[in-house]
Amino acid sequence: MGQTFIEKLVDRNINKNSSNHTGALSDSHVTAPVKAGDIVTVHVDRVMIHDIFIPFVAEKFEEMGFSKLWDPDKVVLIYDHLVPASQQDDVRHFKTGDAFAEKYGMKNVHRSDGICHQLMTEAGYVKPGNVVFGTDSHTTTYGCVGAFSSGIGYTEMASILGTGTMWIKVPETIKVNIEGELPENVTSKDIILTLIGDLGADGATYRALEFTGSTIENMTVASRMTIANMAIEAGAKCALFTPDEKTAEYCQIELTEQEKSLKGDEDAVYYKTMTYKAEEFVPVMACPSQVDNIKPVEQLAGIKIDQVFIGSCTNGRYEDLEAAARILEGKTISPFVKLIVTPASRKIFIEATRSGIIKTLTAAGAVVTHPGCGLCCGRAGGILSDGEKVVATNNRNFLGRMGTSKVEIYLASPVSAAMAALKGEITLP
Repeated sequence: MGQTFIEKLVDRNINKNSSNHTGALSDSHVTAPVKAGDIVTVHVDRVMIHDIFIPFVAEKFEEMGFSKLWDPDKVVLIYDHLVPASQQDDVRHFKTGDAFAEKYGMKNVHRSDGICHQLMTEAGYVKPGNVVFGTDSHTTTYGCVGAFSSGIGYTEMASILGTGTMWIKVPETIKVNIEGELPENVTSKDIILTLIGDLGADGATYRALEFTGSTIENMTVASRMTIANMAIEAGAKCALFTPDEKTAEYCQIELTEQEKSLKGDEDAVYYKTMTYKAEEFVPVMACPSQVDNIKPVEQLAGIKIDQVFIGSCTNGRYEDLEAAARILEGKTISPFVKLIVTPASRKIFIEATRSGIIKTLTAAGAVVTHPGCGLCCGRAGGILSDGEKVVATNNRNFLGRMGTSKVEIYLASPVSAAMAALKGEITLP
């Protein structure tokens, strides 16, 4: 019997690490192929901690009695949610993080370089076949390069910092096959929103989503990141894309045969398979205030909006900013609409500046902010008030997410968001 992507990846992880320096088998060694439902101990290749969680991780780590990190080079600390500081207590997080990094010899520290999920792949920390955990639910993003990545709490993270291992139950897999060419102005954001609508917010709980088909193969890594990022919104444990030449170029590596074979076998056992034709996708939005409340943009056309946000770890990449600039070039956004643009990283910000994209967006009336999480998590950079409506490219539209509990959030692609900014209302691209 064949294996799914996640079964293969976990199998290889626990068996390549099955011998310690004495040659004895570790606790995680298995002789039979890994299958869904197995509880195993994986060897962690990389972890990410962001600024909100570092005080709690640090406290729990020392409470557990650890005196050193299992491997300081495999730990990444990123300041992104609380920068620039908007509350006095934010500074405590920075000081705690800096002290922890210095005490335990951590070198991989990013202070305002961008959003954690963008940096983890952009900076080369995550490679195909890796097992990665982070203190944020959207850690599923790294599946875009063929890694098993998932979010955990600060107690689990403290344990990994001391041991380098983590137990998991191997998830069942939902296979998503998409064939064909997407229509104009339909993006990977429309795909993942449609999928979440079909599955429901809990339809993939503790399951892997494995993406296949010609549509997926033709996508950029950035587009795959958008899909992997929002997999958690259907409850998925991880989202997985088979590494290919685009992956290799993005990660600046040569793919091994083992990495190329990270894909589900034809005779693998899946929880279920979902099949789509790319040509049938349309622009959609997630309507207030559930991420699985999906409706076609055509049905929402005419709804007046107060603000547009283009950014976040979901859609703050270069191609997203480029798509918005293409719509806004030579035009001005609607009067009384606020357009806030937040590049996902400093590198993207610089590239978009050099190419003229930032100039186009600012000339159209956008406010461009420093890379970070900011508005997406309701911190600095444009929170809203009672009764206001916002079209946003981020990943959650829960009550109170971007301001008060009476703010209405519509999640959309950068194309649909830019059109809303231009017209002052939801408009079909």
